[in-house]
Amino acid sequence: MEFSWGEFRSALTRGAPRRRQSSWTAFASAARAFLCLGIVLLVAACSTSETLRSAVPTSASSSSPKYAAIVVDAHDGRVLFARNADSARYPASLTKMMTLYMLFEAMEQGRASRETSIPVSAYAASRPPSKLGLKAGQSLPVDTAIRALATKSANDVATAVAEFLGGTEERFAAMMTAKARQLGMTSTVFRNASGLPDARQRSTARDMAKLGMALRRRFPTYYPYFSLTSFAYRGKTIRGHNKVLETVRGADGIKTGYTRASGFNLATSVNRDGRRVVAVVMGEKTSRARNAHMAELIEAYLPKARSRRGQGRIAIARP
Repeated sequence: MEFSWGEFRSALTRGAPRRRQSSWTAFASAARAFLCLGIVLLVAACSTSETLRSAVPTSASSSSPKYAAIVVDAHDGRVLFARNADSARYPASLTKMMTLYMLFEAMEQGRASRETSIPVSAYAASRPPSKLGLKAGQSLPVDTAIRALATKSANDVATAVAEFLGGTEERFAAMMTAKARQLGMTSTVFRNASGLPDARQRSTARDMAKLGMALRRRFPTYYPYFSLTSFAYRGKTIRGHNKVLETVRGADGIKTGYTRASGFNLATSVNRDGRRVVAVVMGEKTSRARNAHMAELIEAYLPKARSRRGQGRIAIARP
């Protein structure tokens, strides 16, 4: 049935004959239904486009040019959350994750063992804190070096390891960068083994997450070093910086980092109830804010990771 404009206006203002009123009621109901459907579809579209940007309280540093974060399902590599994940950032002591990767590889290849002694040069001993306080001419076992890097984040130890494996720290940094490319870390360049300030040393949250997953997959025997919260050295207990290991259930690594240029960085691995994620937060303003934001990300996105309970360890091809 067709309506003239006059009849349409009359139906709105003065009522209409029964037959026409019935038709108008059907027309109005259909219009309301169409409008509601449009609203639902619009909301759904907006929600889909923001999947990787919503769901958790916004970090106080999220508007900072230093901030970046990512959460990845460690079972299948799915990105569950990302913000500025591909933007260049200073890795600070997250660098030592790659230093340890190189040392673990040397051990696997028989070029070093836990008992191997690493000599300490005057240059290594001169590196600024955080440090173990090594002296030139001293040496330390590989096992102690690993513990010092994973917990204390000792810069003097990082340089000693670099010189031991690469001859010079500069050459070792080139080896680290080459290894990064093999692991798919296409946006990372290393200039030293410690993460001490260097404007040319850059990485991304995504690349650091890739490194965190590669460490577990490649070196399951050595990975538990990253869960240490302290170690003994010369009769003293040296405590680590990674408080998330003590506050987030299922956290089993990986590494903290800080310089003035980088802000407070943290890479974390969590294995809980058959679900496993690796998360990276970079550029927070304080260690407390960094730890709190990491905990928020874990609680929000770990439930979205796939459960592999009872399925055993996944076979991953080595790089």
